[in-house]
Amino acid sequence: MTSLYTFSEYSADWPLEFEREAARLRMYLRDVIITVYHIGSTSVPGLAAKPVIDLMPVVSSIQRVDELTPILEKEGYRAWGEYGLPGRRFFTRDRNNYRTHNIHFYPEEHPDIIRHLAFCAYLCNHEADRLEYEQVKRAAFAHHPANIQGYMDEKDSFIKKLEPTAINWYKARGAGS
Repeated sequence: MTSLYTFSEYSADWPLEFEREAARLRMYLRDVIITVYHIGSTSVPGLAAKPVIDLMPVVSSIQRVDELTPILEKEGYRAWGEYGLPGRRFFTRDRNNYRTHNIHFYPEEHPDIIRHLAFCAYLCNHEADRLEYEQVKRAAFAHHPANIQGYMDEKDSFIKKLEPTAINWYKARGAGS
């Protein structure tokens, strides 16, 4: 089954949907989850995006996530393994053929945790970069409305260019230490 994607203006419902999904994940993995972060574009107020909620549960044991994968699959999540990022476990959820959630499980102390948190926090605090990123995203979706990989590839150079600045800014604020 292929998931369909849309692109929309920021919605105040996105943080609420994050909270609902985070509660579901805590219910299934209560003894494993340390915390759950809302990441990705839907976590940045005012940023237009694909309405796919990205969650980043930080877990005490990635092996326990692997052991609990059958439970998550039974509850409607699709497991993708590391999916290109070593140490991560990636899951998705769809509703009516539309992708609704991306879940990025990381073990405590994984370096990608800071990368995700820094990028979102930076965009929340730097309007010019948020607006530029939104333009990049709109163009990428216009060029690749039915090709998620093309959409991701087109955004990649902007993200890679901004990421070091975001991480340095984040660390300078005392976060992620």
